[in-house]
Amino acid sequence: MVAAAAGDVVGGEGAASAAGPAVFRGTEYSPVRSTVAVALVLGTIHLNAAIVVASLVFLPLRLAAVVFALLIFLAVIPLYSKSILGRNLSRFICKHTVGYFPVNLHVDNINDFDPNQSYVFGYEPHSMIAVGFSAFFKDSGLMPLPKIRVLGSSAAFHLPFLRHIWSWIGIVPATRKNFHRNLEAGYSCLIVPGGVREILYMDRDYEVAFLKARKGFIKIAVETGRPLVPVFCFGQSKIYKWRKFSGRLLLRIAQAVNFVPIIFWGRLGSPVPFRQPLHVVVGRPIEVKKNPQPSLDEINEVQSQFISAMEDLFERYKAEAGYPDLHLRVL
Repeated sequence: MVAAAAGDVVGGEGAASAAGPAVFRGTEYSPVRSTVAVALVLGTIHLNAAIVVASLVFLPLRLAAVVFALLIFLAVIPLYSKSILGRNLSRFICKHTVGYFPVNLHVDNINDFDPNQSYVFGYEPHSMIAVGFSAFFKDSGLMPLPKIRVLGSSAAFHLPFLRHIWSWIGIVPATRKNFHRNLEAGYSCLIVPGGVREILYMDRDYEVAFLKARKGFIKIAVETGRPLVPVFCFGQSKIYKWRKFSGRLLLRIAQAVNFVPIIFWGRLGSPVPFRQPLHVVVGRPIEVKKNPQPSLDEINEVQSQFISAMEDLFERYKAEAGYPDLHLRVL
């Protein structure tokens, strides 16, 4: 299937197609600015680690203690997502991140989406980092819906700097309360159901979607009566080189503590990813019947529909995205 181009993103604004399929493309304005924007989003965890290591190695114990105290303070102070600094930084990051790779957003049928409706987007795969969901950032201007929230790992909101940046660009902790509250407020919500667990099953020869054991987002969609939308990102698994550590015992420990024994690197060995075009494909909404107390059978039925729609979306777009021989494993 060939999507009809709807226009490029210019200045962070999207263009909508009059009918049917549409493509929205990120535009690179400056290699330097786009690299800085991506580094701010993806390199903040490494920045925290570097600050800790540098403090222990190069600073006297008292000064190192002051640095640690400052980091703890930044990790617990209340977040203010509407600050002027935050708004300006959000526009900069969102505008230039989608132009870095660049990100290309393919919407299967633009007419299926009602700007007055909220949706539950299930995004796959997680890969090392699910950076393709930048297409849904509130200031990226790609996905033509007025109100979108991206649900990210709650653990990240305990890290200095990263929690502020994520809050400014429209990411909220992936809790059941936040999920319900944002849907009820009219926001569409994007979640990566497989999460970091998918990293355990990553393979260079195929894509992995860890979906069969993930029913929480399905249940919330049914409880609220919001349509489910499959989303898949091609190319995301190529933006980092990586190496996993093998061993049955290590795998069991990783599964128990939700930590993946893996190292990864990007350009020049840094956390800045390699430039690889990302094709984020958005399927058609799956309508669900609202039921505040759905049965397990009902949840399983909707989950089966979602997985089938994800597999169909993958097969229809993989050749257009440049991966005609790629296969998807749903676990």
